[in-house]
Amino acid sequence: MGIRSLNDALILAREADLDLVEVAPLATPPVCRIMDYGKFRYEESQKAKESRKKTTQIVIKEVKFRPKIGKGDFDTKVRHMAEFLDDGHKVKVTLQFRGREVAHPELGSKILDAVLEQLGSAAKVETQARLEGRNMTMVLAPDKKSTKKEKPASATPAQESTDAEVAAETTD
Repeated sequence: MGIRSLNDALILAREADLDLVEVAPLATPPVCRIMDYGKFRYEESQKAKESRKKTTQIVIKEVKFRPKIGKGDFDTKVRHMAEFLDDGHKVKVTLQFRGREVAHPELGSKILDAVLEQLGSAAKVETQARLEGRNMTMVLAPDKKSTKKEKPASATPAQESTDAEVAAETTD
């Protein structure tokens, strides 16, 4: 509409039953638009809401170990870590030392190496293992290259053995 005085712009906005909104206050002269401000705010909030939907929340899950952990507990915790990584979460592996255990950080390094070995290509090391006080921490991130490999639901170990027995009976 060109350059108008403030009073003229306000009169035009009132006649159109709209609002006069200052868009660029630092420009010379300041730039204003005649629009429905409530509708504008609503559309902006919808755009912001849509952009938030598209973002993914990366959650850091923490799994704690001890140097004297048993094999069963170790396997269970590593299995949980694999599930977290498959879900796309990062995993912080914390090894807690108590008392004089801190004098043997090589035991902790062995456990963390075993974790990496068991997880295989499902995880990549984001932060190397380091000793901070009485804790040794390492952060693992899901490896983008590895994909979820799903087994068919019908192939259970019990069925495979019965299938082999049936095949052996039919050949006899």
